[in-house]
Amino acid sequence: MTRGLSPVEARETLGILGRFFYDTDPLSIWERDTNTLAWGFRRKRRAYREFAMKEIKPHALAADKDPHAFNVKELFVKSGLKGFQTEFLFPPMGSGSFSLRLTRTLLLSQALKAEEFCAADGGLGLALLAHELGVAPLLVSGDLTAILKWLRQIYSEIKSGNPAIAAFAITEPGAGSDVEETEGAAKAHLNCRARKVSGGWKISGRKVFISDGAVAKWVTLFAAQEDKGAESWTCFLLDKSMPGFSVGRSERKMGQRAADASELVLEDVFVPDERVIGKPGAGWAINRNVLNYSRPIVGAIALGIARGAFEHALEFCRTARLANKPLIQYQDVQITLADMMMKISAMRATIWHATCYRIPFQASGAMAKVFCADNSWEVCNQALDLLGGHGALHGNSVEKAARDARLTQIYEGTNQINRLAIFECQTGAEF
Repeated sequence: MTRGLSPVEARETLGILGRFFYDTDPLSIWERDTNTLAWGFRRKRRAYREFAMKEIKPHALAADKDPHAFNVKELFVKSGLKGFQTEFLFPPMGSGSFSLRLTRTLLLSQALKAEEFCAADGGLGLALLAHELGVAPLLVSGDLTAILKWLRQIYSEIKSGNPAIAAFAITEPGAGSDVEETEGAAKAHLNCRARKVSGGWKISGRKVFISDGAVAKWVTLFAAQEDKGAESWTCFLLDKSMPGFSVGRSERKMGQRAADASELVLEDVFVPDERVIGKPGAGWAINRNVLNYSRPIVGAIALGIARGAFEHALEFCRTARLANKPLIQYQDVQITLADMMMKISAMRATIWHATCYRIPFQASGAMAKVFCADNSWEVCNQALDLLGGHGALHGNSVEKAARDARLTQIYEGTNQINRLAIFECQTGAEF
């Protein structure tokens, strides 16, 4: 840059008041965004990042290559002892922060955590975050027994150093994203059924693609009542020790491979009445509201994956040379990196905006999920372009990020289903 024309040097030509309005501090966008947060959230964001860099990132490529050889329960225990898996309740029951704006505090904390964990690795990040999805029905049901008894018990186990992982089970062999949207649910082929018996329920059927299904101890499972549809869905809290409950196949996924996705098999599993979360038949409402809270977090997962890909691509461009000149000195490379930065900043702004509402609603969550998942995929592909032939090699961080990003467009309702959810929220049931 020509001497005297840099922003720092130009600022010095101004008077004191002019310099006050001219910010040339050498801070990264990450630091600047962090500084806009309240003190408690700044502290959390830095703690999440420190844990991710120390405990997640060093294992990212190895866990992706051989996920079954990596002990995710050990990582979960470390995260739990840091207080990162018990943030839905206040001390002494949990490790959450007290705030009069409870839902925003919870949602923003989870979004910050999702970005930092998944910037280090989308797979291991998802494995840790899926637990929050598993316990979410206990909280958003508004069922005080579920909160004070079951959620408190799960948190007590985690705080004592046990891997009391929870999983969220809605997807069935014949009912995937359609059970995340009104019209689709009305026509879904539901396989998992709950039959009322004395003192409780007998549940039979299968659930598939369940994140942490093989490693979880607890499962919030949704089942339709006999001879009824999704409107009869009921939420149950199960644990793996129940007779008739087993784990089937573990899927070999394209991306986020370090996060288990398994089949759950139920053969006349008896679940006592005290394990019904909310009221019988309230499962559909609980499910839809859990998605309102979880979809912005999927957006934050996508954001983290994109940021990780950008950081790796940036470092590559600093060290790789073309025509005896670092790649980063070429203007077309700088333009591509700037475009990636814009998308990442827009993704973060969308997610943080979604946390501003007093209570998350259907369109806000779906828009954050769709926008961030689509842009994450674009950013990762731009990173691949910058790496050229190196990006096509299996086992590098950018190639893995692209595989990880693609899944965010699919789970938690495909992006097409989420677009229908946005439209439904805007127009209402009749259009």
